[in-house]
Amino acid sequence: MPDETSAPRPATPPVPPLFGSIDHVGVAVRDLDAAISWYEQTFGMRLAHIETNEEQGVREAMLEVGTSGPQLQLIAPLRDDSPVGRFLASRGEGLHQVAYSVDDLAEAAATLRSRGVELLYDQPRRGTAGTRVNFIHPKAAGGFLVELVQAAPEGAESTSDSPAETDRDTDR
Repeated sequence: MPDETSAPRPATPPVPPLFGSIDHVGVAVRDLDAAISWYEQTFGMRLAHIETNEEQGVREAMLEVGTSGPQLQLIAPLRDDSPVGRFLASRGEGLHQVAYSVDDLAEAAATLRSRGVELLYDQPRRGTAGTRVNFIHPKAAGGFLVELVQAAPEGAESTSDSPAETDRDTDR
């Protein structure tokens, strides 16, 4: 971090911005339903989406924070040996990742690799609601996981869990 004795910074960064905006902040939890209920009842957040992602080994929920902007993602492991299961075993519940939107995930990944940044996957994976994702290794990002998210294509099929579960917030 620069201090008061640092040289003045240029008005524009030396490279063009890679990210569009913060897409969501992910929090690892052990009990997804209990966490959803707590965020709804404590902060008035609203469940926007819930699904099981076998490829990532998680059950996940997206909660709306206010009326617009980034969402809060709650992620619970399907198995203890999944990445989130291992995260919970070593670090406990809490902040898991910050996710940034990108227009073109392949281009963003190539740019980062050309800058010597290690990504977790050679190829993008399926993320929430049909998005495409990849992650910057925590060792390359100051000790925390950075997720890159490319929006799902228009008309992409929903990957929500059953309608009853998707609508669970209306049953309260």
